[in-house]
Amino acid sequence: MDNLNDANNIIGEGSSLKGNLNTSGNIRLEGKVTGDISSASKVVCGETSIVDGNLTAENAEIAGKVTGKVIVSDVLILKSTAKIQGDISTNNLVIESGASFNGACSMGEEEESDEEESLGDNEQ
Repeated sequence: MDNLNDANNIIGEGSSLKGNLNTSGNIRLEGKVTGDISSASKVVCGETSIVDGNLTAENAEIAGKVTGKVIVSDVLILKSTAKIQGDISTNNLVIESGASFNGACSMGEEEESDEEESLGDNEQ
């Protein structure tokens, strides 16, 4: 099963996929995906990429457009050309100048941040 994580999946510029994409390996996207993307490893969305759906991965680097939730368990990097329309959930976030996102952002484990917000509301 270790060699499954070494798999590299590429959807090239000009290609489009309708449906959900699930893999334990890496994904490099330059084309368009209409559906959810899920990887147990890394997802790289190039400048020409368009994702109309949710994106879930261990690590992600986004330079294209995503319309949907972005859930990354480790590090999410938004390159200067990234445009996100949807909520972001990640442990670590790097945003380059020029990147944009419209939506809520939560960092760290969701359960802990929800409890902390509830405690903060009660103290006021």
